[in-house]
Amino acid sequence: MRRSVVRGTGHYLPERVVENSWFEERLDTTDEWIRSRSGIERRHFAAEGQTTSDLAIRASKAALERAGLTAQDIDGIVLATSTPDFTFPAVATMVQSGLGIKRGFAYDVQAVCAGFVFALANADAMIRAGLAERVLVVGAETFSRIMDWTDRSTCVLFGDGAGALILEAQEGRGDSDDRGILSSDLNSDGSYRELLYVDGGVSSTGTAGQLRMQGNLVFRHAVDKLAKTTTTSLTKAGLTDADVDWMIPHQANLRIITATAQKMGLPMEKVVLTVADHGNTSAASIPLAMSIADREGRLQQGQVIATEAIGGGLSWGSVVLRW
Repeated sequence: MRRSVVRGTGHYLPERVVENSWFEERLDTTDEWIRSRSGIERRHFAAEGQTTSDLAIRASKAALERAGLTAQDIDGIVLATSTPDFTFPAVATMVQSGLGIKRGFAYDVQAVCAGFVFALANADAMIRAGLAERVLVVGAETFSRIMDWTDRSTCVLFGDGAGALILEAQEGRGDSDDRGILSSDLNSDGSYRELLYVDGGVSSTGTAGQLRMQGNLVFRHAVDKLAKTTTTSLTKAGLTDADVDWMIPHQANLRIITATAQKMGLPMEKVVLTVADHGNTSAASIPLAMSIADREGRLQQGQVIATEAIGGGLSWGSVVLRW
């Protein structure tokens, strides 16, 4: 059967690094308070005039270089973001143009922090269906543009960045020993909208709005739902929690990541962590962390990788793949 195998990864972080001390000067907060509640020490903010598509193009070029491919080898682009440059066109089409591609498809997926998992499953389905041989999957965000800088409970948590990977069709036997994406599990429940949302939009206020979150309630849902969706994906693949070599979670909050790993019985030595340096980059966080782990040589061929994420909607899901 056709499998979607990771051919290359890439990422890009804006040059501006914002330490927790920056918030100490502006809000009633401290470095210790931020670290103890989130595990975040610093994050990157996009420069003035730097857009989500700018970050995505740079990450995509890095992934192409890593894969030893050119832009003309790509059949389509699926991009996850909640902070597009414009209402339309899709950021993916701007990445397509920025890479000099004039064929194939390019579209966005919006599932907030779970966006990259949804995009990955979507791209995998297209490859399995024979609609593409190679798909560039990107997560890119400029969340600094939708922060309420007076709300210390949210504005300290988020950062900007982009990550990308290239999926390539390869033949497998159809069992759990295959390389590539083995399974996925996607979920949404719109009744929890008030827990995490942006209070603006084209057809409501005509403004971009600002992020609002009930952090304690999101935490309660996150740990249970993330552990369950990951176990579901593993079961679909014929694997168990014990088979996981690396968990690459959405980098939202160290406490959520730690509690989810404990619930699954995974030692933290098997969890890729970048939240301290990047903060929550929403749909960009998983591909960012994956690219960094790849460059550090931690991801080895044949290893089982589990990814999971939850975001506004609520929307949550997981993907299990063999590197």
